[in-house]
Amino acid sequence: MTKKQANSIFAALLLIICLFANSMLYAQNKKLHQTISGFVYDSASGQALQDVSIVIMGSYPISTKTNMDGKFILENIPIGRYELRISFTGYESQIIKEVLVGSVHQVYIEVPMYENAITLQEVESKPKTLHAKPINPFTVVGGNTFSPEQASRFAGGMDDPARLVSSNAGVTTSSMSSNGLSIRGNAPSLLQWRLEGVEIPSPNHFSDINGLGGGLLCAVSNNVIGNSDFLIGSFPAEYNNAISGVFDIKMRKGNRKLYHHSFQLGLLGIDVASEGPISKSSNATYIINYRYSTTGLLEKIRKDENIGGKLGYQDLNFNLNFPTKKSGVFSIWGLGLVDNVAPILDQSTNRKYLDDGVLSAAEQKAGATGLSHHYFLKNNKTSLKSTFATTYSSNHIHEDFYDIENHKSPKTDLTYNTTNLIFSSTLQHKFHPNHINKTGVTLTNIHHNIHVDHTPYYGQQLINFAHSNSHTNMISAYSNSKIKISNDFTVVGGFNVQHFILNKNTVAEPRVGVNWDALPGRSISAAYGLHSRIERPDVYFFKNNEEELINRNLAFLKSHQFTVGYNQELTSDLYLKIELYFQLLYDVPIAPIGNYSILNRTDFYTTQSLISKGKGKNLGVDLTLSKSFKKGYYYLLTTSLFDSKYKAADDKWYNTRFNRNYVFNFLVGKEWIFGSNILGVNFKASKLGGQRYSPVDEAATLLHPDKEVQYDENRMFEKQLRSMFIGDLTLSYKMNRGRFSHTFAIKSVNATKQKEFIKHKFNIMTQTIEPYFAANSLFNVSYRIDL
Repeated sequence: MTKKQANSIFAALLLIICLFANSMLYAQNKKLHQTISGFVYDSASGQALQDVSIVIMGSYPISTKTNMDGKFILENIPIGRYELRISFTGYESQIIKEVLVGSVHQVYIEVPMYENAITLQEVESKPKTLHAKPINPFTVVGGNTFSPEQASRFAGGMDDPARLVSSNAGVTTSSMSSNGLSIRGNAPSLLQWRLEGVEIPSPNHFSDINGLGGGLLCAVSNNVIGNSDFLIGSFPAEYNNAISGVFDIKMRKGNRKLYHHSFQLGLLGIDVASEGPISKSSNATYIINYRYSTTGLLEKIRKDENIGGKLGYQDLNFNLNFPTKKSGVFSIWGLGLVDNVAPILDQSTNRKYLDDGVLSAAEQKAGATGLSHHYFLKNNKTSLKSTFATTYSSNHIHEDFYDIENHKSPKTDLTYNTTNLIFSSTLQHKFHPNHINKTGVTLTNIHHNIHVDHTPYYGQQLINFAHSNSHTNMISAYSNSKIKISNDFTVVGGFNVQHFILNKNTVAEPRVGVNWDALPGRSISAAYGLHSRIERPDVYFFKNNEEELINRNLAFLKSHQFTVGYNQELTSDLYLKIELYFQLLYDVPIAPIGNYSILNRTDFYTTQSLISKGKGKNLGVDLTLSKSFKKGYYYLLTTSLFDSKYKAADDKWYNTRFNRNYVFNFLVGKEWIFGSNILGVNFKASKLGGQRYSPVDEAATLLHPDKEVQYDENRMFEKQLRSMFIGDLTLSYKMNRGRFSHTFAIKSVNATKQKEFIKHKFNIMTQTIEPYFAANSLFNVSYRIDL
């Protein structure tokens, strides 16, 4: 930890202590209350359920029932955390844990109810904890639901859903400087991001620069995210074009009756959010969030001063919701981000490495916006949801090289733009209380523009390596059914079909899963799926010197995935989950000569000739032991043991870049409530297997004009560095008042300052090749006010 960070923590702690002492008098003399409201619906049809019982459990019993619109209100609830029990005849009872009630924002929850296969009016099923069940009713294994409150509270979450789920079993970030997620040994680029049911480009600031599939922080704000699913392994048939996992993010709807606003100031950025009714008579609502980086703001304010270059980012999220009486619900939603980085040259003449003289400037823009319509038919069994959306990503990277005398020469000039037009429509129908079906189609138009000028060696002129301005289309369709054979046994089956018009490749993907509630509180599940994914446009549209699209006919990258799971509620608050899995990847794009595989790709763009003859395999076991928030504390223990291999053109198996072999995470948090004020302390400790690297080819490196380190291609990722221990921290103090609340927080990723291997470099001062390590970390001190 640096002296500057230590001083910041000390000052923030001192401020919190002073505010804590001052606010105790207020907290002791005034009790505050708030409202819990929500909507209860049938998970199969989406229809509202009337007369559902909602009970607050514990020492503050209070109950109510839903009205004809499926809505409920619980008023005058004191500040604190609660458990809600939701029950209805003929449906599985649910328990929602960890509901946090504050003084300003009304709590709003949406509860899907799952119908029993056999409905006996006098028999009520044992309640199931909702946090253990994904929102998507077709998910059998590999599913987790996350909430924005967890991303804010969990150590290492940093208000970022990607960093939050890196604590899940089977998941780790590819590096501490990135939120890219390596799932069960797969590359982060094989994860799919979805927003409101539509695939979107990576919604991360400075995405893909330090490695495909990741970035600095997620641009989807905690202020607008609702409870969402994170799926890994054998996911349902509606998810296509994904291999390792799916981030299925849902946006909240704004409050229908009251206006709420918040402002947050921190070292990482300024955040402004607002929500409320557009029209109280029509129940139309809005929610919007805007963030601007603190570094970008300082650069604007002190534009005539040298503050070390530019590093700015900003993002916007919004969701407008328009329910109608007869025509269904319309929504307009969107996400946008802008990034800019332009460092200045270090004037030191004591450079250790040649690439110390490389300055990389980048401008990135990305966004997604859509119009969605959700219509419920009068038969109360069928719903139709249609969306028209467009997504956009734009990147411009410019690099210059400065020699020891500060003579400048160009290194890279890259422009990379992709625009997708998407139409999707999904029909969900309940044929019977025991049988629901979801069928849909998606049409995607892909337009891609890339131009890459690069110099092979420092000091030489730029050479064009890639240029293309092309478009194509992809069509996909799926159908998925869930059949309850009995209250204890469920079967899910379906298929997904994708057709890529560029090369006329088609793939049909069967999916099947079963779940057996063997004993009360215990279940066994299994699933199989064939999953596939197309490559990034730069792969297909790469042209050789003869202007030929030599990678045009690459097949879909495919993966057979098998997963077996065991779940048990050890107590009402303690949950155990074990999953064993095996993935067999084939038709993997590889270089026809050498050991390059797309499974190890980290470069922003590629100019390789590829063939679909590679393979890969991942196998392992994931364990989760989770104690939910009760009596003021929680903990989470996750363990992953795995092995990840790939086969290259020489027909030999090698470790993948992401084969760490094991990951252990332990999270623990404690919360103290003093009247209306809440103090939270959260820690995370992680033990990871070392990073993989290939042995250095010293002779080839010394022959290289720029001494760029060359590796032994016959021993790809054979070596492994020492294991890593990483500690994260989150401290928060929230002062609830009648019309507003204050929150002070300290958050740190890699507070232990663990150094991370970046790559090998040639030291021009010692004329030796050495590994280069960096202690990457994130740190934030913030103040937030809610009105």
